[in-house]
Amino acid sequence: MDLLKPNSANSSPLTPLGFLERASTVYGDCTSIVYNNSTFTWSQTHQRCLQIASAIASLGIQRGHVVSVLAPNIPAMYELHFAVPMAGAILNTINTRLDARTISVLLCHSKSKLIFVDSLSRSLLLEALSLFPANTERPSLIFIADDEDPSLTVDVNRTYEGLLKTGDPRFNWIRPENEWDPMILNYTSGTTSAPKGVVHCHRGIFIITVDSLIDWSVPKQCVYLWTLPMFHANGWSFPWGMAAVGGTNICLRKFDAATIYGAIRQHSVTHLCGAPVVLNMLANAPDRQPLQNPVQVLTAGAPPPAAVLFRTESLGFVVSHGYGLTETAGLAISCAWKREWNRFPATEQARLKARQGVRTVAMAEVDVVDAESGVSVKRDGSSLGEIVLRGGCVMLGYLNDPAGTAKCIRNGWFYTGDVGVIHADGYIEIKDRSKDVIISGGENLSSVEVESVLYTNPAINEAAVVARPDDFWGETPCAFVSLKSSLSDKEKPSEKEIIVYCRSRMPHYMVPKTVVFTADLPKTSTGKIQKFVLRDMAKALGSSRVSRM
Repeated sequence: MDLLKPNSANSSPLTPLGFLERASTVYGDCTSIVYNNSTFTWSQTHQRCLQIASAIASLGIQRGHVVSVLAPNIPAMYELHFAVPMAGAILNTINTRLDARTISVLLCHSKSKLIFVDSLSRSLLLEALSLFPANTERPSLIFIADDEDPSLTVDVNRTYEGLLKTGDPRFNWIRPENEWDPMILNYTSGTTSAPKGVVHCHRGIFIITVDSLIDWSVPKQCVYLWTLPMFHANGWSFPWGMAAVGGTNICLRKFDAATIYGAIRQHSVTHLCGAPVVLNMLANAPDRQPLQNPVQVLTAGAPPPAAVLFRTESLGFVVSHGYGLTETAGLAISCAWKREWNRFPATEQARLKARQGVRTVAMAEVDVVDAESGVSVKRDGSSLGEIVLRGGCVMLGYLNDPAGTAKCIRNGWFYTGDVGVIHADGYIEIKDRSKDVIISGGENLSSVEVESVLYTNPAINEAAVVARPDDFWGETPCAFVSLKSSLSDKEKPSEKEIIVYCRSRMPHYMVPKTVVFTADLPKTSTGKIQKFVLRDMAKALGSSRVSRM
């Protein structure tokens, strides 16, 4: 037995890209993608991905180059999740909600060689490129035309479909030399001048994809509605997951509650994902009606209020709740449901479901530890500690940031920065978050970055931003500011003027929804602003939005 070792037959690098080839064989004539009036089969999607991969390679893109995508949930976005790594490149999906300055920073940091941009984001991307520093190489552009923008007039060779026609449908796609080869580059928030680029390998994405399918019990040939942005941690791995089970992808460019309910009825949707804000949208739609058939919903991104879970499930949605990070490529913890909990009242079930839960099947270990000693906290539901993880889907590290990588990956664990407790039954629950992070509508944003913009306002003396509860978004930024004493009453800006100032300088979801003027910000004896005091003050203000429930 001691002589037996890995061999060439059992050491083929793990990658989720092979799921597509299998789907074309097993589910070849079954529907893969539906978008507006367009429908594709798995055989067609496989061929199209090979053609795009071939065309990308013919443009000079080599193994290890970064290829970016700025697009919503449209067929091209789905196809590029396979085609880009099939060309040997590293896929970088960019949040379409970001502003031009931030996109410019991300493209420069990643040294992206090629970017596919949705036609409706064309002006945003061109503005971002105009902000590149002098003598910095710009990525080549390929526009994704859409029937919602018939005015687009560019050379056919610069469009997605034009490029696809040049590709070889028999292309021998470029397999990873090693399963640890980088496959994905995602930015944690894209909100600072020093962004964190999370790098994942083929092995990690394979593991998280299979793990997510098992944990959520996703059946073969389900019908999946794309309400979760694919740019958000690659849609929690489900672009590859849908190929693995031969599911049908219902793509939506944009949506509201009416669109979601309409798509559920039209396409007999069985599954969808989204942040708690999506649950709130569904639960509070004015024309909501109970579903004819149950729809499985996976939510994460922020702890969902128990009341929202209760209202959502009363309509026929079956909600599963989990916890993950960009650094884990998907859910690492989920609230695994116990059969005996079905006997509890609905309100108690919702309370239990609001907890983050236990490790998923493929996550090796999770724990809550004292941040200083590293010792596990008591399982009493009240002892606070930092949530730590270890497993095959944890990132390789942050791009060009060894110090940042070493700070969060140490002692054999990935330190999440999230504070939580462990209950007596072993289930984890988040109680607080890293002091600089606000989760609004499932999007992580940095309070430090918002503060840096506020400090550019000549009227502001000091500023601090914390989270304020919000019945719809979960949290929204709340800014506490002190004004310069030299200002006259006429020179002092109003709350609205501060908000307008921020809106012109950052992505709109980052803009403070509340501005509180104060003579002095609370400080420690060493002069540091006491944010915990401000958090309590923001919490005392109540929700920044009147509840829609």
